Amino acid sequence: MADKQVRDFMTPNPACVSETDSVRDVAQIMAREDTGVVPVVDGRKIIGMITDRDIVVRLVAQGKNAASAHVDEAMSKQVRSVREDASVRNALDLMSNAQIRRLPVVDGNDELVGIVSIGDIASDTRQADQIGHAIEEISEAPPNN
Repeated sequence: MADKQVRDFMTPNPACVSETDSVRDVAQIMAREDTGVVPVVDGRKIIGMITDRDIVVRLVAQGKNAASAHVDEAMSKQVRSVREDASVRNALDLMSNAQIRRLPVVDGNDELVGIVSIGDIASDTRQADQIGHAIEEISEAPPNN
């Protein structure tokens, strides 16, 4: 049986922000959606990711006013993405090599269509060995700030 594709596990159409949106908007999305990451887009093109950790490390810890800050002040601009038709194995390898837990999912036009996490893939027990390896690699990584 062929590997399942990323589209089989991704959360479709995640809430997104632009780099000029406020960090408060991001925090409200995180609270509403119960997530720790929000994709940053220009139109439908992924240009970054902002995490709860980004907000704490890049804003709060540096004494910046999170209430008036904009997304571009805290977002991570080095973004790896995966195509929706990629295999789950490919996504896990990318997560492991990049030492990240979530990937934005793009279509053939490089437009954001979803987001996939280790937890999403973990729902398929046939991927257990790969998930364990990916989590081990990610856990050994230094903080990504």
